[in-house]
Amino acid sequence: MAETNPAPALENAALIKTLQDLNEVGRQVNHLGVGHDLPATLRLIVEKAVQAVAAGTEASANRPNASAVIWVYDAAQRSFDPYSRVSAGEPVGASTDDFPRPNGLGTQAIQRRRRLLSYQERGRSIHPAKQAAGARSLACYPLIVADEIVGVLYVYRCDESRFSEVELLLLDNFVNLAALAIQHGRQVGGMTRALARKVNQLEKLARASRLVSSRTNLDETLHEILAIGLDMTAAQYGSFELYDKQRHQLTIRALAGRPEGLAVGPPLPVDEHSIVGRVALHRQSLLIADLQEPPWQSIYQPLPVDRPMRSELAVPLMGAGGGLEGVLNLESPLPCAFSAEDQQLLEALAAQTVIALQEIRLLDALQELVGALLATDLDELLRLVIDRACDLINVPVASIWTIADANTLVLRQSTAGHRQGRQLPLDRSLTGRAIRLRQPIAIDDVRENPDFHHKELAVEQGWVSAIVVPLLIPGEAGRALGSFSLYATELRDFSDWDKKLLICLANHAAVAIQDAEQLALLKQARERQATAETFAAVGDVAANLLHQLNNKVGAIPARVQGIEEKCADALAASPYLDQNLREIEHSARQAMSIVRESVAHLRPLERQAVDLAGCLERAIARAAPGPAISLSRVGLADLPRAVAGEQQLEMVFYNLIDNALQAMGEQGELRLIGQTQGQEVAVTVADTGPGIEPALLPTLFEFSAFRAAASTGEARRLGFGLWWVKTFVDRFGGRLLVESELGQGAAFTVWLPVEKGG
Repeated sequence: MAETNPAPALENAALIKTLQDLNEVGRQVNHLGVGHDLPATLRLIVEKAVQAVAAGTEASANRPNASAVIWVYDAAQRSFDPYSRVSAGEPVGASTDDFPRPNGLGTQAIQRRRRLLSYQERGRSIHPAKQAAGARSLACYPLIVADEIVGVLYVYRCDESRFSEVELLLLDNFVNLAALAIQHGRQVGGMTRALARKVNQLEKLARASRLVSSRTNLDETLHEILAIGLDMTAAQYGSFELYDKQRHQLTIRALAGRPEGLAVGPPLPVDEHSIVGRVALHRQSLLIADLQEPPWQSIYQPLPVDRPMRSELAVPLMGAGGGLEGVLNLESPLPCAFSAEDQQLLEALAAQTVIALQEIRLLDALQELVGALLATDLDELLRLVIDRACDLINVPVASIWTIADANTLVLRQSTAGHRQGRQLPLDRSLTGRAIRLRQPIAIDDVRENPDFHHKELAVEQGWVSAIVVPLLIPGEAGRALGSFSLYATELRDFSDWDKKLLICLANHAAVAIQDAEQLALLKQARERQATAETFAAVGDVAANLLHQLNNKVGAIPARVQGIEEKCADALAASPYLDQNLREIEHSARQAMSIVRESVAHLRPLERQAVDLAGCLERAIARAAPGPAISLSRVGLADLPRAVAGEQQLEMVFYNLIDNALQAMGEQGELRLIGQTQGQEVAVTVADTGPGIEPALLPTLFEFSAFRAAASTGEARRLGFGLWWVKTFVDRFGGRLLVESELGQGAAFTVWLPVEKGG
C-alpha cells in the first residue's frame, strides 16, 4: 500500500488557520472604536501575519523564525510617527531601535508605492537592528488607502528562504486590513460628528418617507417632496418636473420660491438644450457650482422666480426598469451652494419619490379599473389593464391569454400589432408554466429559452426579458383563468415590486373576465329562456293558425276537385273558367306549403346528435351555388357529431351559405371549415365578398338589423335570416361568431356542443 504524503494536508490546515485569522482581524477592524483600539488591532494583525509566514517551520523559544513590524506614516508631514511602532514575533531582548531609514526599504516602498523584497533589491540591506535580531529576508509593504500612504508593514524571516506566492498573497490581505485599520482609527475621532450628521440626515429621510407615503394625491405628494428637498439642502428655490412619455418632454408640476403672478413656464424637451433636459436624457445627476460658467451659461433655463440663480442641483427620478419618471431640481442664488452630500441626500429622496409615485399611480390605476368593471366592455377593460401595466412597469409589449380548454391558451387581448385568437399549448409553454405553478415566472432572455414558442417573433420585435403572471380568481383556491405576459426590449431584472404590482392588476383582469363570463352566461340563459317561452307561445298560436288555415285554405283543392268532377262539361265549354280554377287550386297548395315552411321555424326543438357533414351537404344542395363559385371543404369529414336540432341546423347552414353567395354576387370562393376544440365543434362559412361594414357588426344578429336592412331592400342578405340563425344556435346551446374586414370577405363560425361520448 502506497504511503500518504501528509504535506498537502498540513498546508491546507495552515491555510484554513490563516483564513480564520483574517476573518478575526476583519471583525476587530470593523469594531474599532467599539471595544477595540488601534494599537491592539495592529498588534493582532502583525501576530497573525507572523503566524501565516512561520506556519509549518521550526522555531525555538529564544529565536523565532519570523517577525513583523508596523510603522504609521503621516502623508501630510511625509514622516513616520515615532510612537506608532507595533511588532510581533521578535526574539527576547531584541532591539526596537529600527526606525525607518531615509533610504531604507520602507521609505523606498512608500516612494514606489509597491511591495519590495530584500533579496530582489541590490545595494539595499535590511535594517542593522533587525539583522542583529536574526532577520535574513524581508517583505516590505506600503499601507495604502484611497491612494493615501498610511503606514508600512515589515515582515522578516530568520532564514535565507524566499517568500512563496501563497505567503505573499496572504500578506497582501493583512496589508489591506492594516491600512484600513489605520485609516479607520484615524477617523474614530471624527466619527461622533459624522455619525450625528448622518443620524440627522436619516431622520430627515425617515420623516420624508412618512410624509410622502401618507399622501395619495399626486400634486400634494410632489409639493411635499420638493419642500423636503429644500429643507435637506437649505435651498429656497426648486422645481419638480414630471416626464411626459407621449410628448417626450418635462412639465413643471411643483415650484418653490415663485412669487404670485409669475407663470409656471413652458415644458422642456428631453435633450441637451437645458440642464434638466440633459439630466433626464442621460439619467445622471448634475451638481453645478456656478451657472455662469460654460457650458451651463448657454443652456440654463431660468426658473420663473424674481432672482438670478448661480448654482443648481438636479437629480433624475428613475422608475421600474430604468424608466424616467421626472427630475427633482434645486437652485440657489449663491455659487457653490450645494455639496456632494446634498446630492446623495437628494438622490436618496428621489428613490423614495419614485416609490411614492408608483404607489399613487397604482392606486389611480386600480381606482380606474374598479370604475370600469361594470361600465366597460371586457375587451376594452383588458386593454386598459395592459396599458396601465406597460406604463407602470415600463415595458412596451403585453398580452393577456385565457384558457380555452384543458391544453389550449388563446390570445384574448394584447398591445397593437398582435393577432387575437392566436393559440399556445398550456403544457409546453412559459405562459402555461406560470398558470400551472400559480405564481409569476421571469425569463432573462426569451430568445434563448427552449420553452418560448415564438422566438422568431421575439427577434423581430426585439423582445428580451419577460415576466408572466397567472390570472387567478381570489377566494377560489387560486382557480386560473389565464395569464398576463409582459416583454421588455432589454435585459431586465423584474423586482418584487414589479411582480406584486402585476399580480394585483392580473387579479383585477381575472375578476373582470369572470364577471364577463358570468354575465354572458346569465344573459344567454335569460335570452334562451325568453326565446323558449316566446317560441312556445308563438308555436301554440302558429299551430292553431296552421290548423285554421288548413281547414279553410286546405279545403280549396278538395272543393276544386269536386267542381271538376261535377261540372266537367261546363269547364270543357269554358277554357277561361277551367284555367282559373286550376290557378286557384295551385295558389292554395302553394300558400299552404309556404305557411308550413315558415311555421317550421316555430316547431318544438328536438336536440339530438347531428352529422354535421351530411347536414352541410343538404344545405349546400338547397342553396345551389352557381358554376362561378369555387367551393372548398376543410376538416369536415372527421368532425364529431354535434348536439342540435337537425332540421333547424340545416336551415342555419343554408342561411349562412345563401348570405355568402349573395354577398359574392354568385362569383368567388366559398370555404367551409371544420374544427374541434375541447367539448365544442365548429363550422366556419367564409366568403370572399366585400365584407361587412364595421358599424353593422355590433347589431348584426339583432332583429332591428332585419328592419333596417328591409327598409333598404337588403333583407335577404343581412336581415331576418341572421336573426333566426343566432336564435337557433343559442337554442342549441352553442354560440355564433363573426369576423369581417372590408374588402376581405366575412366568416361566420357556428360553435356547438359535442355529443357526449362521441
